[in-house]
Amino acid sequence: MELTWRWFGPKDRIRLDELKSIGVEGIVTALHGIANGEVWPEQEIVRMRDHIAEAGMRWSVVESLPVSEGIKWGAPDRDRLLENYRISLENLGRAGIHTVCYNFMPVIDWIRTDLSRPTPEGNYTLYFDKIRFAYFDCRILKREGAQKDYSPEELARVEKLAETITEQEKNQLVDTIIVKTQGFINGNIREGDRNPVSLFRQLLARYEGIDRDRLRANFKYFMEAVAPVAEKYGIGLCIHPDDPPCQVLGLPRIVTCQDDIDWLLKAVDTPANGLTFCAGSLSSGLHNDVPALAERYADRTHFVHLRSTDAFENGDFVEAPHTQGRGRLIDVIRIFEKRRPQVPMRVDHGLLMPDDVGKGDNPGYSFLGRMYALGEVRGMMAVVREEMENNRI
Repeated sequence: MELTWRWFGPKDRIRLDELKSIGVEGIVTALHGIANGEVWPEQEIVRMRDHIAEAGMRWSVVESLPVSEGIKWGAPDRDRLLENYRISLENLGRAGIHTVCYNFMPVIDWIRTDLSRPTPEGNYTLYFDKIRFAYFDCRILKREGAQKDYSPEELARVEKLAETITEQEKNQLVDTIIVKTQGFINGNIREGDRNPVSLFRQLLARYEGIDRDRLRANFKYFMEAVAPVAEKYGIGLCIHPDDPPCQVLGLPRIVTCQDDIDWLLKAVDTPANGLTFCAGSLSSGLHNDVPALAERYADRTHFVHLRSTDAFENGDFVEAPHTQGRGRLIDVIRIFEKRRPQVPMRVDHGLLMPDDVGKGDNPGYSFLGRMYALGEVRGMMAVVREEMENNRI
C-alpha cells in the first residue's frame, strides 16, 4: 500500500520535507480555506498539487471534499450545491487527483468525550465515555426525547455523574464534542463561535423528520448526481464509515455495518462509488468483524485508514495501539497487500506523546504519535510482504 499522511496545508506546523524524510510517499489533504459548498477552483488545486510535488511526493487523496449539510438533509438549494460539487470533482480530475474521501454523517463527525486520556506509558489518547456523552445529550444539549436513547441503568449513571461533574468538565465536554473535533473537519462550528450549544441545536433541527430511509434516499440522490463525473475522470469516491458506528443524538447514521455498506455500494453500483476502509471506526462497534469486512469490500475500497480501538460492553471505546485492539491491523494489511497493493493508506489518530503536548495539533493528528504509528504499520507491512514472498499467505 502507498504510505500517505494527512497534512492540513501550508499552515500545518508539520513540514512536507519532514514527511518525506520519514518515508511518506503521498499526501492526504484538502483546500481547507474554501467554505463548504463552494467550488474548488482548478488553479488552487493545481497550486496545491504542484507544491506537494516540489517536495517529492504526490497529492494522493483529497480528504475531504465536504458534502454540504444541505445535500445531506435535502435543502431547497441542494441542486446548486451538487453542481458545485460536480465542478470541483471535474477540476480535481483534470488536475490528476483520482481519490476523494468524504462522509455522509449528519451534523457531527467523529465523536469523543476525552481528547487527552492518559495511558500507562505516559502518553495521551482519545476516549469515548458513553455516560459522559449521555450527560452531554440529556443535561447540556437537553435534546428532546434524548432519554429514550439510553437504558434506565445508563440514565441512573447520568444522574450520579450530575452530582459530581464540575462546570469546567461541562465546558470541556462542549468544547470536545462540538468544537474541537468538528471545526477542522466540517467547519459547521469553529473555535471562537459564541454559544456553540445553540448553534449545534440549530444544525440538529434541520434533520427533524429525516429518518434512516430518507437519509439513504438523499445519499442515492447525491451519488447519482456526482458518479458520472467521477467515472469520466477515473475518480474513486470513497465514503468514510460513521464514527462511532451507531445512531447518535437522534440522527440517522447509514455507514455502520455490513448491511449498510452493502446497501450503499449497490444503491449506485459503479466502481466510482467506493469505500474508505477505516479499521478504527468499524472496530469501535462490537458488531463489526474488521478483517471480514476488509475481505468483503477490498475490491471497492479506494483508501484505507489504519487505526484500531478497544471497545467495551458498556459502550465506551478507546484508541488502541496500532499493533493491538479490535482493528486487527496485521490481518487487514494482509488482505489489502494481497488484493489492493497500490491502494493509499494512512495511519490515523496517533497518540499524543509528551513532546507533542502544547504544539497546537488537531486532535489525533500529532506528529510524533503518528510517526510512531507509521513505524508500527511499516513493520507489519514488512512482515506481510515477507510472508507473501515466501508464499505463506
